[in-house]
Amino acid sequence: MMSLKQRFELIYTSQVKQHLRTIERKYYSLIHDTIETQLWFEPDVETRNRKPLKRAVAFAADWELRFGPGNRFRVFYEVNRELAQVYILAIGVKRGNRLFIGKKEVQL
Repeated sequence: MMSLKQRFELIYTSQVKQHLRTIERKYYSLIHDTIETQLWFEPDVETRNRKPLKRAVAFAADWELRFGPGNRFRVFYEVNRELAQVYILAIGVKRGNRLFIGKKEVQL
């Protein structure tokens, strides 16, 4: 018998709406669909575009998801496996070697 994978609840922090306002609307569905596809099941399993962060970042994320045209989008999140929850803490855009979350440049 095949066991079903546990589905995680996705919880967005209040700041994420502000982060999205600085991203073109045409990417909203891509961002939403990718977050659901990548983080509903096994959000804490490392893949080519999903990696644990080696250093702490300002918003206390443990993981980073990269996707989109040229891997320009970054989603920073934390996983609570016991509660089966994923906290989406920040969504940013990578431009060259610079990362912008909301209107601020962030150093990783």
